[in-house]
Amino acid sequence: MVITQQHTGFIGLGANLGEPVTSIRSALDQIALIEGVELIRSSSLYDSVPMGPSEQPNYINAVCKIKATLSGLDLLHALQRIENEHGRIRQGEHWGPRTLDLDLLILGTQSYSTTELTLPHYGMRGREFVLVPLFELQPDLLMHDSQPIAKWVAECDVSQLRRIHPK
Repeated sequence: MVITQQHTGFIGLGANLGEPVTSIRSALDQIALIEGVELIRSSSLYDSVPMGPSEQPNYINAVCKIKATLSGLDLLHALQRIENEHGRIRQGEHWGPRTLDLDLLILGTQSYSTTELTLPHYGMRGREFVLVPLFELQPDLLMHDSQPIAKWVAECDVSQLRRIHPK
């Protein structure tokens, strides 16, 4: 469903299988081609330790800022198509290795709480690999609890997060 109002949104990108840097860059190109979406800019790329099982490669992560006239569900479905085109398999270990992971983090003031989509994304707090690149893009962002993103970033352990490619 196309919404007449344009919303600012943020998408988290991550990959740790194959060629993660290439996958992230390709996904950004594909996001820019989604009808009803304008890619504003993307963060630097960051190397981070995996959240889940430690017997997997480190992740490459980034966040991109968009403007979209799509509903959250329609944008989610478009992002899942991009993941599938990159060989994403949706079975196996929770937080296991991935060829590409695209998470819709925020889409304006849209709010969802369904089995398919939770907006704002339920897992942002405490995840340095999301918050640091998000802060890079929008340092004045107020989070859904009305706290500045800087406060959320300050609560994170960033000791194992490393910027590897500037914008």
